[in-house]
Amino acid sequence: MTAKANIMPIINKIYCSSSQVVLVVRERPHAVNGGGFVVTNCSQKVVFKIEGCGVLGTKGELLVRDGDGDPLVLIRRKGGLAQALSTHRKWKGYAYNYEGFHKSVFSLKEPNSSCLVRSNATRISTETCSSSNKAWDFKIKGYFPDRDCSIVDSKGNIIAQIGMKKEIEELTANKDLYHIEVKPGIDQAFVVGIVATLDYIYGESTRCQSIPNIMNKEIN
Repeated sequence: MTAKANIMPIINKIYCSSSQVVLVVRERPHAVNGGGFVVTNCSQKVVFKIEGCGVLGTKGELLVRDGDGDPLVLIRRKGGLAQALSTHRKWKGYAYNYEGFHKSVFSLKEPNSSCLVRSNATRISTETCSSSNKAWDFKIKGYFPDRDCSIVDSKGNIIAQIGMKKEIEELTANKDLYHIEVKPGIDQAFVVGIVATLDYIYGESTRCQSIPNIMNKEIN
């Protein structure tokens, strides 16, 4: 008898499947609807739409919508003097409820740009999965621009894997079509929100067209 998957809702439990789910990301050119990307399931149905600052008109802001276009997660880069002085840039994810309000559900800390710091991983903490022995719940292992990385929990378990099919990689040098394997019980909306944030950090489709494609650098 197969063990039942542990459901781990962060945005909403309706996005937690009892079996592994493969999502396909299709990035939009900056010239088309301001960039961003769409996420489809195995039936090629759009399940998530991601809007970057090319659509929203606000630098350092992203919006994850469901397949019908309703907002799910608002993601903002933190600002202010304290943030400017910090060696880490931080992002906050806010989930919408049925009344349209939003609450903080996760925070993401970018890799440190200083070579003096030993740890240089992207770390994520959540409001619902807080670990008792660590300051973070998940981290990124691998290199997102190569479409070869994973999201792992504080115990080292992979909860989502980002990659490209070999046949696609051989046909094109572009990384605008790739897949995300989401493990059973894991919140797909949360995973897509993390992927959207990584996309912006590394200067890809969700960035404003006028912002140079330079990893981990911002023009202020």
